[in-house]
Amino acid sequence: MRHVAALAAIAALLGPVGLAKAQVDKERMEMLRGGATKKGVYNIFGLDGTGLGRTTVSYQNKYKPGTIVVDTAARRLYLIQNGSTALQYGIGVGRAGFQWKGTHKITAKKVNPSWTPPPEMIARQPDVPRHMKGGDPDNPLGTHAMYLGSTLYRIHGSPDADSVGEAESSGCFRMRNTDVADLYQRVPVGTTVVVK
Repeated sequence: MRHVAALAAIAALLGPVGLAKAQVDKERMEMLRGGATKKGVYNIFGLDGTGLGRTTVSYQNKYKPGTIVVDTAARRLYLIQNGSTALQYGIGVGRAGFQWKGTHKITAKKVNPSWTPPPEMIARQPDVPRHMKGGDPDNPLGTHAMYLGSTLYRIHGSPDADSVGEAESSGCFRMRNTDVADLYQRVPVGTTVVVK
Protein backbone atom coordinates (compact mmCIF):
# COMPACT_ATOMS: atom_id res chain seq x y z
CA MET A 1 0.00 0.00 0.00
CA ARG A 2 2.90 2.34 0.81
CA HIS A 3 4.37 1.72 -2.65
CA VAL A 4 1.09 2.65 -4.31
CA ALA A 5 0.89 5.83 -2.23
CA ALA A 6 4.51 6.69 -3.10
CA LEU A 7 3.84 6.16 -6.82
CA ALA A 8 0.72 8.31 -6.62
CA ALA A 9 2.70 11.08 -4.92
CA ILE A 10 5.42 10.93 -7.60
CA ALA A 11 2.81 11.00 -10.37
CA ALA A 12 1.15 14.02 -8.73
CA LEU A 13 4.47 15.82 -8.63
CA LEU A 14 5.44 14.92 -12.21
CA GLY A 15 2.03 15.69 -13.73
CA PRO A 16 2.52 19.48 -13.66
CA VAL A 17 6.06 19.05 -15.02
CA GLY A 18 4.70 17.12 -17.99
CA LEU A 19 2.02 19.76 -18.62
CA ALA A 20 4.60 22.55 -18.35
CA LYS A 21 6.87 20.80 -20.87
CA ALA A 22 3.95 20.33 -23.27
CA GLN A 23 3.14 24.06 -23.00
CA VAL A 24 6.79 25.01 -23.62
CA ASP A 25 6.91 22.68 -26.66
CA LYS A 26 3.69 24.22 -28.02
CA GLU A 27 5.00 27.77 -27.52
CA ARG A 28 8.33 26.84 -29.19
CA MET A 29 6.54 25.48 -32.29
CA GLU A 30 4.33 28.59 -32.47
CA MET A 31 7.46 30.76 -32.27
CA LEU A 32 9.15 28.83 -35.08
CA ARG A 33 5.95 29.16 -37.14
CA GLY A 34 6.11 32.93 -36.70
CA GLY A 35 3.32 33.03 -34.16
CA ALA A 36 0.75 31.61 -36.58
CA THR A 37 -2.03 29.59 -35.01
CA LYS A 38 -3.12 26.16 -36.16
CA LYS A 39 -6.44 25.50 -37.85
CA GLY A 40 -7.00 22.43 -35.73
CA VAL A 41 -5.98 19.75 -38.23
CA TYR A 42 -5.26 16.59 -36.30
CA ASN A 43 -3.04 13.68 -37.23
CA ILE A 44 -3.91 10.14 -36.18
CA PHE A 45 -1.57 7.32 -37.24
CA GLY A 46 -0.18 9.56 -40.00
CA LEU A 47 -3.63 10.06 -41.52
CA ASP A 48 -4.98 13.56 -41.22
CA GLY A 49 -7.60 13.62 -43.94
CA THR A 50 -5.96 16.54 -45.74
CA GLY A 51 -4.95 14.78 -48.96
CA LEU A 52 -1.50 16.37 -48.67
CA GLY A 53 0.51 13.17 -49.11
CA ARG A 54 2.60 12.37 -52.20
CA THR A 55 0.63 11.06 -55.16
CA THR A 56 0.79 10.92 -58.97
CA VAL A 57 -1.81 13.19 -60.57
CA SER A 58 -3.00 14.28 -63.98
CA TYR A 59 -1.40 17.69 -64.54
CA GLN A 60 -1.57 19.32 -67.98
CA ASN A 61 1.50 21.51 -68.30
CA LYS A 62 4.08 23.06 -70.60
CA TYR A 63 7.14 22.34 -68.46
CA LYS A 64 10.09 20.07 -69.10
CA PRO A 65 10.10 16.80 -67.11
CA GLY A 66 12.00 17.27 -63.84
CA THR A 67 10.79 20.86 -63.34
CA ILE A 68 9.27 21.72 -59.97
CA VAL A 69 6.12 23.86 -60.04
CA VAL A 70 4.93 25.39 -56.77
CA ASP A 71 1.24 26.36 -56.69
CA THR A 72 1.11 28.65 -53.67
CA ALA A 73 -2.68 29.10 -53.72
CA ALA A 74 -3.32 25.33 -53.85
CA ARG A 75 -0.48 24.64 -51.38
CA ARG A 76 0.88 21.94 -53.65
CA LEU A 77 4.26 21.26 -55.22
CA TYR A 78 4.41 19.37 -58.52
CA LEU A 79 7.41 17.48 -59.87
CA ILE A 80 6.69 17.30 -63.60
CA GLN A 81 6.85 13.78 -65.06
CA ASN A 82 5.67 14.65 -68.58
CA GLY A 83 3.15 16.95 -70.28
CA SER A 84 0.18 15.35 -68.55
CA THR A 85 1.32 13.95 -65.18
CA ALA A 86 3.22 15.05 -62.11
CA LEU A 87 4.10 13.88 -58.64
CA GLN A 88 2.09 16.06 -56.27
CA TYR A 89 3.20 16.90 -52.72
CA GLY A 90 1.43 18.96 -50.07
CA ILE A 91 3.37 22.01 -48.87
CA GLY A 92 3.18 24.80 -46.34
CA VAL A 93 3.63 28.27 -47.82
CA GLY A 94 4.41 31.82 -46.72
CA ARG A 95 1.88 33.61 -44.56
CA ALA A 96 0.24 36.85 -45.74
CA GLY A 97 2.92 39.34 -46.72
CA PHE A 98 5.57 36.62 -47.21
CA GLN A 99 4.34 34.91 -50.38
CA TRP A 100 6.22 35.42 -53.62
CA LYS A 101 6.36 34.31 -57.26
CA GLY A 102 9.24 33.73 -59.64
CA THR A 103 11.57 31.19 -61.21
CA HIS A 104 14.81 30.00 -59.63
CA LYS A 105 17.14 27.01 -59.75
CA ILE A 106 18.05 24.71 -56.90
CA THR A 107 21.58 25.88 -56.12
CA ALA A 108 22.36 23.61 -53.16
CA LYS A 109 20.98 20.58 -51.32
CA LYS A 110 21.69 19.61 -47.73
CA VAL A 111 20.81 16.66 -45.52
CA ASN A 112 20.23 17.63 -41.86
CA PRO A 113 20.87 21.31 -42.57
CA SER A 114 21.71 23.66 -39.73
CA TRP A 115 19.49 26.72 -39.36
CA THR A 116 20.35 30.31 -38.53
CA PRO A 117 17.47 32.80 -38.66
CA PRO A 118 18.04 35.86 -40.84
CA PRO A 119 18.30 39.26 -39.12
CA GLU A 120 14.80 40.18 -40.37
CA MET A 121 13.30 37.22 -38.49
CA ILE A 122 15.25 38.05 -35.34
CA ALA A 123 13.90 41.62 -35.53
CA ARG A 124 10.31 40.29 -35.79
CA GLN A 125 10.80 37.52 -33.22
CA PRO A 126 13.52 38.47 -30.69
CA ASP A 127 13.11 35.17 -28.79
CA VAL A 128 13.86 32.97 -31.81
CA PRO A 129 16.91 30.68 -31.32
CA ARG A 130 20.03 32.12 -32.95
CA HIS A 131 21.18 28.79 -34.37
CA MET A 132 20.03 25.18 -34.49
CA LYS A 133 22.30 22.30 -35.45
CA GLY A 134 21.36 19.92 -38.22
CA GLY A 135 19.73 16.80 -36.88
CA ASP A 136 18.11 18.66 -33.96
CA PRO A 137 14.52 17.30 -33.86
CA ASP A 138 13.20 20.88 -33.45
CA ASN A 139 15.23 22.32 -36.36
CA PRO A 140 12.63 24.12 -38.53
CA LEU A 141 14.36 22.94 -41.74
CA GLY A 142 13.63 19.31 -40.94
CA THR A 143 15.73 16.56 -42.45
CA HIS A 144 16.46 17.93 -45.94
CA ALA A 145 16.65 21.34 -47.62
CA MET A 146 16.96 22.53 -51.21
CA TYR A 147 18.12 26.15 -51.58
CA LEU A 148 16.56 28.40 -54.24
CA GLY A 149 18.95 30.64 -56.15
CA SER A 150 20.50 33.48 -54.18
CA THR A 151 17.30 33.94 -52.14
CA LEU A 152 16.82 33.08 -48.46
CA TYR A 153 14.07 30.67 -49.54
CA ARG A 154 14.19 26.89 -49.45
CA ILE A 155 12.08 23.84 -50.04
CA HIS A 156 12.58 21.98 -46.78
CA GLY A 157 11.19 19.50 -44.31
CA SER A 158 9.57 20.38 -41.02
CA PRO A 159 9.45 18.91 -37.51
CA ASP A 160 5.81 20.11 -37.47
CA ALA A 161 4.07 17.93 -40.07
CA ASP A 162 0.79 19.70 -39.33
CA SER A 163 2.25 22.95 -40.73
CA VAL A 164 2.03 21.38 -44.20
CA GLY A 165 -1.05 22.78 -45.89
CA GLU A 166 -0.87 25.98 -43.83
CA ALA A 167 0.27 29.50 -44.75
CA GLU A 168 2.59 30.35 -41.88
CA SER A 169 6.22 30.38 -43.05
CA SER A 170 8.41 33.37 -43.84
CA GLY A 171 8.39 32.46 -47.55
CA CYS A 172 9.92 28.98 -47.61
CA PHE A 173 8.02 25.89 -48.73
CA ARG A 174 7.62 23.26 -46.02
CA MET A 175 7.07 19.58 -46.63
CA ARG A 176 6.64 16.58 -44.40
CA ASN A 177 10.06 15.06 -43.73
CA THR A 178 9.13 11.84 -45.56
CA ASP A 179 8.05 13.79 -48.64
CA VAL A 180 11.01 16.16 -48.72
CA ALA A 181 13.37 13.17 -48.46
CA ASP A 182 11.61 11.62 -51.47
CA LEU A 183 11.78 14.83 -53.52
CA TYR A 184 15.42 15.40 -52.50
CA GLN A 185 16.39 12.05 -54.05
CA ARG A 186 14.55 12.82 -57.30
CA VAL A 187 15.93 16.27 -58.17
CA PRO A 188 19.53 17.43 -58.76
CA VAL A 189 21.15 20.80 -58.16
CA GLY A 190 20.20 22.92 -61.17
CA THR A 191 16.53 21.88 -61.18
CA THR A 192 14.22 24.71 -62.25
CA VAL A 193 11.62 25.76 -59.66
CA VAL A 194 8.65 27.81 -60.87
CA VAL A 195 6.65 29.50 -58.09
CA LYS A 196 3.22 30.76 -59.07
